[in-house]
Amino acid sequence: MGRFTWRTGAVVVGVAVAVLVGMIALASGTEQKKEPHRPKPPAAMKTELEFAAWGSDQEIAAYQTVVDAYNASSQDTSVSVVSWPNADAMLDAIRGGEASPDLYLLPRGDLAETVAEKRNIPLLDLVNEREIPIGDDFARDAVSAFSVDDDLQCLPYAASPMVIYYNTDLVDFAAMDAEGLPTPRGENTGWNFAEFRAAAEFASRPRRNTRGIYIEPTLRGLAPFVYSGGGQLFDDEGEPTRLALGDDGSTDALRQTLELLRDPRLTLSTAQLEKRTALEWFQRGKLAMIAGFRGMTPDLRATEGLNFDVMPMPSLGSPHTIADLNGLCLAPNGPMRTEAAANVLSYLVSDEALARVAETGYVQPAKLTVAFSDDFLQAAQAPEHSAVFNSVMRSVVLAPLMSQGRELRELVDPDIETLLTTPDIADLQEALRAIDEKSRSLLDPDYEPSESPSGASSGEPVDPASSETASDDRG
Repeated sequence: MGRFTWRTGAVVVGVAVAVLVGMIALASGTEQKKEPHRPKPPAAMKTELEFAAWGSDQEIAAYQTVVDAYNASSQDTSVSVVSWPNADAMLDAIRGGEASPDLYLLPRGDLAETVAEKRNIPLLDLVNEREIPIGDDFARDAVSAFSVDDDLQCLPYAASPMVIYYNTDLVDFAAMDAEGLPTPRGENTGWNFAEFRAAAEFASRPRRNTRGIYIEPTLRGLAPFVYSGGGQLFDDEGEPTRLALGDDGSTDALRQTLELLRDPRLTLSTAQLEKRTALEWFQRGKLAMIAGFRGMTPDLRATEGLNFDVMPMPSLGSPHTIADLNGLCLAPNGPMRTEAAANVLSYLVSDEALARVAETGYVQPAKLTVAFSDDFLQAAQAPEHSAVFNSVMRSVVLAPLMSQGRELRELVDPDIETLLTTPDIADLQEALRAIDEKSRSLLDPDYEPSESPSGASSGEPVDPASSETASDDRG
């Protein structure tokens, strides 16, 4: 029994050793076949884009909210907002190379220069690929405004017409009607120049130190009156070579307009404007009417005790006005960035994104589905007749596309201001023709100065004053 036990133990030990050796060999072979450790590949890098805009703090905050919403939903793109207080500052930064955005807002007045300098890329194919319904959801005129060379250069984003803001306590149409004065009929749908003048005279009360009307003494400020009176601002609406203020139709319209706007009893004096801006006088309840765009609305709403509404610009024959038009443009930053930027652009003009911006009260969307919604109309807030902003868009006259818009304003606006602040003009048409001739030095590449009928150089405006001693209360 002991021998059996010994032999059995030896067999057991042998088997155990063999199993152990086999397990070690197996483990060694498995270890040799194990794949080496490899780090996980990094997540795909997001395309970083910049969206350039300008505006008030509230507007920029709204753009940031929209961009944040896009970033939260995008897996491959991240957008940041870069901003400036006004369009000129932004464009100066882009021209100087200080800013290189992928998307940017652009005033229509700067479209010609932008296209000529190749700072944008045409959008029609990109828009069609993303099925943005520009033919249905955007006003035809707004689309035409940003179209050059049979292509959409920028996507219409904001479109605000010039209207008349009026203080409803100073311009009381019911009280005017009771006194037999001419008043507009209908729900703020329009008025003629006689009704406009009557409102200015009614609101001008010396005892209260109130004035009836202020129109900015610039080419832009007078443009609606020129167009409405049957005149034209330029000699050619396609390729202008000069202003056309001295043409018969324009002169007639301006003669009637200036008779009102130069009346020292009805408008702000130079001394008043040196103390405060026209907008500040309006907010203080001392100015009854002022021309402006939608962007004025939030500041007026925030003015305690101010009651205001809006009317279209007055008609001197046919209803016409001008508009602030802004578009969304894409910069030529390469195919991959362009595709990503086009996707962002598609979101920025969605109803959801535009509604957030419209809610600030500053922006009138060019997209009709939002412009006619309560996100923009805001029926519970002033102005009561905010639908005027939409209805007036049908009467907007588009200025010719030109690259010298800013230079033209700097050239002739001082002469326009002289017209509005001179109490008497000996020969209005001669003075206007002198301004027209002056504009040729900028707009006409074949311009050669000639002698004017009065003997003055055509590059210098004729003194419009009828007398060196003429004076008024403008200081």
